[in-house]
Amino acid sequence: MHIAPHDNQNQPIVDVEDALVPLNYFNIVKLKKGDAFEYQVPGYETCIVPATGTVDIEMEGVNFASVGKRTLDVWDGEPEGVYVPVGAKATIVCTSDETETFIAGAKYDKVLDPFDVRADGIDRVQYGSDDTKTHRKIKHILGQKQLDKVGRLLVSELFTVGQGGWSGFPSHKHDTDRLPDETRHDETYNFRFRPDYGSGVQMLQREDNKPGDAYHIMDRSTICLDKGYHPCAVLPGYEMYYFTILGGLSQRSLVQYFQPTHAAQLETIPGIKDMIAKFK
Repeated sequence: MHIAPHDNQNQPIVDVEDALVPLNYFNIVKLKKGDAFEYQVPGYETCIVPATGTVDIEMEGVNFASVGKRTLDVWDGEPEGVYVPVGAKATIVCTSDETETFIAGAKYDKVLDPFDVRADGIDRVQYGSDDTKTHRKIKHILGQKQLDKVGRLLVSELFTVGQGGWSGFPSHKHDTDRLPDETRHDETYNFRFRPDYGSGVQMLQREDNKPGDAYHIMDRSTICLDKGYHPCAVLPGYEMYYFTILGGLSQRSLVQYFQPTHAAQLETIPGIKDMIAKFK
């Protein structure tokens, strides 16, 4: 499903027990200097990631100061984040002129310890090639480095490298728990384009070799993926970014099932198998 760009007024874009992606939670919070935002999400672990701006974060006596270093946009430096345990009350205070802050969440039933992820804790992966039109870069905020600290939540930023090209290819899905071949992971994206009037397309093919759906994505579009194969592409001449939330049903590690028609393309894309191994 495509949720068109809109002013959500600091209210969840994907709330708890969403009809399509009940394992996910997503909010965008915009604040001016000195403003505060308090939230609590029972039954969901969350991660606070400033898209731009700097914030102080407090939760039940634990403080993390000066989180976030980007000013212009999501291309302006490395991401930072703070993990918020299930049901904890967190307060975000803007310390820069303004901030736009993502809150990503996944359903979970255990309370873990809070922690921060600074720029030096980000796990970076780059794969693909210009020739295969699949060149992209991934910055894992809650990734393999945080394997033993998080329940079911994976949070990453994905960038196309260069202008134009495909992401999420070869087409894959993760909508059914049938280990060892596939896991059920609900997924939510929020897109950005550079320049911001760029756009792209999100495909969603429910069954191999049968027609599916396609959504015209724009700057600040949100996509909720419940089931099906889901590659996306950006128009030539533009760069694409998407903030990615994955919430697992039974485990944190993601097992993707690649569309049989296109699975052979795994052998043509440099570094893709290393990328797949990082979603744990």
